[in-house]
Amino acid sequence: MSENSLPLVIANETVHYTPLYLVKSQDEAVLSELCGAYGAFLRSQGFKGKEGDFTLLPNDQGSVIGAVFCVPEKKGPLPYGALATLLPEGVWRLENRTGSEQFLNEAVLGFCLGRYHYRLGQKETSQSVKLCVPEAVDPQVVNLAKAAWLGRDLINTPANLLGPQELAHRAQQELESRGATVEVIRGDSLTQNYPCLAAVGAGSDRSSAVVVARWKAREGARRLSLVGKGVCFDTGGYDLKPSASMLKMKKDMGGAALMLSLTCALIDAKSDVDIELRLGCVENSVSGHAMRPGDVLPTRKGLYVEIGNTDAEGRLVLCDLLAEASESKPDILLDAATLTGAARVALGPDLPALFSNDDELADSLIKASEKAHDPLWRLPLWPDYDAWLESPIADCNNVSSRPMAGAITAALYLQRFIPEKQKWAHIDTYGWNDVGKMGRPAGGETLMLRGLFEAFK
Repeated sequence: MSENSLPLVIANETVHYTPLYLVKSQDEAVLSELCGAYGAFLRSQGFKGKEGDFTLLPNDQGSVIGAVFCVPEKKGPLPYGALATLLPEGVWRLENRTGSEQFLNEAVLGFCLGRYHYRLGQKETSQSVKLCVPEAVDPQVVNLAKAAWLGRDLINTPANLLGPQELAHRAQQELESRGATVEVIRGDSLTQNYPCLAAVGAGSDRSSAVVVARWKAREGARRLSLVGKGVCFDTGGYDLKPSASMLKMKKDMGGAALMLSLTCALIDAKSDVDIELRLGCVENSVSGHAMRPGDVLPTRKGLYVEIGNTDAEGRLVLCDLLAEASESKPDILLDAATLTGAARVALGPDLPALFSNDDELADSLIKASEKAHDPLWRLPLWPDYDAWLESPIADCNNVSSRPMAGAITAALYLQRFIPEKQKWAHIDTYGWNDVGKMGRPAGGETLMLRGLFEAFK
């Protein structure tokens, strides 16, 4: 797994470090000063002083005495992830020559995101490259990096090591260590209060759990209620997935990882909010106890749902949690889930889909995502498709009668469990990087963590 601590060192007199200069692109005065007599040589080696350009600075003995990175303006923290592989081994201190602390903060966050690595085994995974962080860095940046590492670790952990109980236990540890009150609901109490969720987990030998956590900055703070889908592994149930589709299903708890990471980041930042968090921790397996196609399940809200497909289990987990979350009438209700392949067909792996019944809320989330360079795209809750969820024997079906608009009909299913005047947003995310990029190593990913933190911090 990843190292327990971020690859950061707090600046002090005992730390031996090499300077890493952040410079605006084409700032010839600063570049000439730093490169000195070696300017022409460095440029002949390809260093042009453009955005994203990097070079090591030599002395007359051929030793490295520093490095220069030309900051990518208006592109956020991810391009700084390249520093994790560009920098030689050692401790590097950021020296900000841009005149703006924004680039300093982005560099720290981007470096941490790029330096993340998950691995199990005896092979050494020590952090050979570290940053010595100046005091000017915003502490929230470090907290956000920790939250991103937490979420990635959870998603990357193999399902045999992270079942429903392990996920609930880890969430309880992280939240209680931050002063939140946490209740973990299991057994008969879970079956009684979350009957639809319980039916999803009934086919597994590993019992389900629901995490309910609360933390508030002060009395009277706006209540933010967060809900996450925590399906620790999804076989598809009796509507069994093909092997290729099952390979990444340890990531099907990505919504829970995102909501837990967001909650931890908001608490660490002492955000002025009253947070309620609910995580539905289950495993969707095949056995004689598993739900079947054609079954009709009760829900917490009292609606009965016909099971058209056992592989559409995430919405069955969420519907009971959303119904309960609505009971306290929060100012904002937000859920996140790795819910549909249809959202990936529509938007690809990098763009989570946003659905909301409130234009003001949706606009604020989109603006926050743009500011944080953490993209999100809104899709419609198209009411004409709601009829596609009708059932002849129950209040609704869990899947559409037509093979189209799957992400929309999934969101419309969830909307049935939201009171009419409740402000609500739903994020359908992929939770994974198929291919490594700058700041985004291959594997588990907390897409929209930075955007949601920007929205609610």
